[in-house]
Amino acid sequence: MRAIDLSNVTWRKSSYSNSDGGQCIEVSDDFPALLPVRDSKDPQGPALLFEAPAWSSFVTAVKSGQLPGA
Repeated sequence: MRAIDLSNVTWRKSSYSNSDGGQCIEVSDDFPALLPVRDSKDPQGPALLFEAPAWSSFVTAVKSGQLPGA
């Protein structure tokens, strides 16, 4: 896989983030086939890249309660 430059992407915080800024993620919609995800508390840290269909399946599973609790 080739390197992807994330230095100029537009990040948005999850709509489920709480107001005090804890346990938040940010995602970028700048790539049609990939979804970069990062920790909003560490914006200069690493980002994870997910294929769009895999991320969509994950979000659907979370919203429907299909994943076991931690």
